[in-house]
Amino acid sequence: MGQLQERYAAYREPQKFMEAGVYPYFRAITSKQGPEVTMEGHKVLMFGSNAYTGLTGDERVIAAAHKALDKYGSGCAGSRFLNGTLDLHVQLEKELAEFEHKDEALCFSTGFSVNAGVIPAVVGRGDYIICDDRDHASIVDGRRLSFATQLHYKHNDMEDLERVLQKLPQEAVKLIVVDGVFSMEGDLAKLPEIVELKHKYNCSLMVDEAHGLGVFGKQGRGVCDHFGLTDEVDLIMGTFSKSLASIGGFIAADKDTINYLRHTCRTYIFSASDTPAATAAALEALHIIQNEPERLEHLWDITHYALRRFREEGFEIGDTESPIIPLYVRDINKTFEVTKLAFEAGVFINPVIPPACAPQDTLVRFALMASHTQEQVERGVQALKEVFVKEGIIK
Repeated sequence: MGQLQERYAAYREPQKFMEAGVYPYFRAITSKQGPEVTMEGHKVLMFGSNAYTGLTGDERVIAAAHKALDKYGSGCAGSRFLNGTLDLHVQLEKELAEFEHKDEALCFSTGFSVNAGVIPAVVGRGDYIICDDRDHASIVDGRRLSFATQLHYKHNDMEDLERVLQKLPQEAVKLIVVDGVFSMEGDLAKLPEIVELKHKYNCSLMVDEAHGLGVFGKQGRGVCDHFGLTDEVDLIMGTFSKSLASIGGFIAADKDTINYLRHTCRTYIFSASDTPAATAAALEALHIIQNEPERLEHLWDITHYALRRFREEGFEIGDTESPIIPLYVRDINKTFEVTKLAFEAGVFINPVIPPACAPQDTLVRFALMASHTQEQVERGVQALKEVFVKEGIIK
């Protein structure tokens, strides 16, 4: 056995959960992603999806993808830098820039590759990156790839952020990178306070809108728009894999920054461009969320309903302000058991354990879509109440 095989043969952590029959990952869905899906031969309520706008099964999105597939084929067989740019990519970038009220935008083949490529491209040796300690893994990997000095502050702790910034040279390039909506806890970045500190200490600011796009702000523009601070944010990042019902991502910024990234960002110029079908699907979803404000209104109606009902039933849900509702378990084994029992009761939820959270903060993540009904949400609340009571987590 080789060295690597010996090393990873000893990695037994998932095995014990498999043997206990509570391993919750990699389950196959055999239907369209929607408020109900088919898994293991029966239907379950889907409360584990990031499709906040509920557009992944929308016939208009599917038709747009079909049309692009027929016109352009299945792929581009090259990077945007060379042969992989379609007029469809250019159109989507133009519309995203207008949507986010920025000069220009660049589209990438995944959201992860936006953060992994943009962050090391814009800051380097002699510069500083400052991150919230609960930022997404793609931000963490992006800063690891940079030659800049890497710093972080306690989650949403503005005193700690200021403590970090006070020690840095006023004239140095300093980039604060933060999630607009934190993907596990559902709370928002304190953007107004961060912007104040940005000006006080001469920093730049990048906001990851992966979980804010399609949810917050006018027409779903995101948390930056929600706080009225779009002009104060230097770089806005977003994904297509959530509210835009596709796969891919983008960065929006001023013209000079985008031109620089277009020629230097390694995950952009050395990756194959997003497929025609995925690009067209994202474009159609963008049109829909702009033209159907009732979709966003319904998402917030059921979000407020779910938040109220979980609190009434005694669940611990933290400081969430979004359709992401953490139901704290605070025990790794019970988190897996809760997930298993919920699935058996017809409810799909996601377990969140280290390294996605601290060991004492394990939870199951209940996420809402605009396509959910109030009746479905209530069924989910009742099923989870029975499970949590059975496990002794709530009374």
